[in-house]
Amino acid sequence: MSHFFAYLARMKFIQRWGLMRNTHPENIQEHSLQVAMIAHGLALIRNKFFEGTVNPERTAVLALFHDAGEVITGDLAAPIKYFNPKIKQTYGEIERVASQRLHNMLPEELKPAYQSLFFAQEEDRDHWQLVKAADKICAYLKCLEELKAGNQEFAKAEKAIKATLTELKLPEVDYFMETFIPSMALTLDELN
Repeated sequence: MSHFFAYLARMKFIQRWGLMRNTHPENIQEHSLQVAMIAHGLALIRNKFFEGTVNPERTAVLALFHDAGEVITGDLAAPIKYFNPKIKQTYGEIERVASQRLHNMLPEELKPAYQSLFFAQEEDRDHWQLVKAADKICAYLKCLEELKAGNQEFAKAEKAIKATLTELKLPEVDYFMETFIPSMALTLDELN
C-alpha cells in the first residue's frame, strides 16, 4: 500500500500566506494549478517569441509538483524562509528531506518516473527557471487580488514582488506581464 496520493490529496489543507490577513484563503493545491498554467504559458511564449526550446508540458508538470513537499513541512512564510542565509539553507535541506520522504512512498516501480519531479535535474534548469518565474507571477496576482478587495496588507509585497519580476530580465515574463496581467484586475462584467 502506498500513501503517496493520499499525501498529495492533502495539498488542499496547506494554506499559503500564513502571516497575512487574507480576504480569500489560498491553498497549495490551487496555487500549484495556477503556477502550472502560467509556467506552461511562459514556456509557449519563450518558444514562440524568443527562440526558446523548452517543453511546455514538462514545465507544467514540474510546476504541479513544485510545492508537493509542503504536505509534510507545511508552508513556511517567505519573511521567515529568507530571513537570513542560514535559515534559507536549513529550510532547503528540510524541503529536500520532505521530498525524499514523499518520493519514498511510491512503489519501487514508479520511483524512477517521479525522481526528476522531486529532485532537480540539470536538463530541467530552463524549465525550473520558468516554474520559479510563474511562482512569482502567482504571488504577484495574489497581491493584486487582495489589494482589489481592499486589503492593504499586501501593498508592500506587491511592490517587492513586481520589482523581483522586473529583475528577472526574462522577456517571456515581461511579455506575460504586459499582455495578461492588466485584465486580471478587471471585474467579470469588464471582461465580458
